[in-house]
Amino acid sequence: MKKLVSLLTLVVGLGLSTLAFAAAELVDPAPVAVPAGISEKSVVKHIKKAFVGRNWMIEEEEKGKITASVRVRSHTARIAAVYNNKQVQFTYVSSDNLAYKEKNGKRYIHKNYLNWVENVRSDLSKGLQLEALEKAN
Repeated sequence: MKKLVSLLTLVVGLGLSTLAFAAAELVDPAPVAVPAGISEKSVVKHIKKAFVGRNWMIEEEEKGKITASVRVRSHTARIAAVYNNKQVQFTYVSSDNLAYKEKNGKRYIHKNYLNWVENVRSDLSKGLQLEALEKAN
């Protein structure tokens, strides 16, 4: 009986530690700078291209803000790209099944969320930089 209790304690402990490693502090990424000479219309095009290129779906669009979501298996994340002629800021909106929680004034979420957002951010930055280089030549 002692062996069973010990084994059960070990299994539960390993399971909880795995959950702890899956969570990461949710910090919105640094804004993406918009190079000089890039129009707002072009910024919108690049934001959409970055989202769609990573299988995000555009949900809502208004001047200065595009909201999109991505679904990976049973997980869903929603973010907003708030933009102007100087920068684009990605911010967390909501999520389903990504272990989002707030604790002691900090937000936590499944670590994969951070990678998904960073991929979109990186694609946007590259697209804007390439357009700026093409305009310079």
